[in-house]
Amino acid sequence: MRRIVVLTGAGISQESGLQTFRGADGLWNNEHIEHICTPEGFRRDPLRVDRFYNDLRARLPAVHPNAAHLALAALEQAARNGQWPGHLTIITQNIDDLHERAGSQNVIHMHGELLRLRCTHCGMTPTWRTDCYPDTPCPGCHTPALRPDIVWFGEMPYHMDTIAQRLAECDLFVAIGTSGVVYPAAGFVDSVADHADTMLFNLEVPSGPSAFEQIIPGPATRTVPAWTRDLLDR
Repeated sequence: MRRIVVLTGAGISQESGLQTFRGADGLWNNEHIEHICTPEGFRRDPLRVDRFYNDLRARLPAVHPNAAHLALAALEQAARNGQWPGHLTIITQNIDDLHERAGSQNVIHMHGELLRLRCTHCGMTPTWRTDCYPDTPCPGCHTPALRPDIVWFGEMPYHMDTIAQRLAECDLFVAIGTSGVVYPAAGFVDSVADHADTMLFNLEVPSGPSAFEQIIPGPATRTVPAWTRDLLDR
């Protein structure tokens, strides 16, 4: 049975029209990272941080899964139905819910989820689709101690033990639409080098040396569906 781990980054969601954090028109061009993406920034000005993530949350319903999201979901569904002899795990650096809306179930959000909050008092992580402010009470303990359930700079990504296990078990590691510069995700390809094949789907070929054995340039909406169709036709 083929065990595939797919790492997705901002590039796959960008093709759905979702503005990325990095890049020429990135969200961080309008905000200082230390103000909105660090625990210190939240402690200093929680209202500013809440308003930033409220705005992102409000935009999400207008964005829809694209052909790459749907292709990955179809591959997972084929495995569940016994139509493809494999297992697919998606590790995403993205905080949107596009993989889930496409139909994927085996999704690990290593950087948290935009549609979830975390109570710093009781630890509850409620699903959240409306605005949140510093005085918004936690639905569990009723304390106004909610924050975005997002991994900020200086914080440990989520589910790292599970991610390490999936990487150790896989025989194919695929990265889609990720710059590959933010650790620990940037080190995933090196961690599987002794036991798994590696592929990179990216809009452009990296300018420098790459640790990936195979690089497929082009938009993920074209290249990923072609790859999954090939897997299902074998």
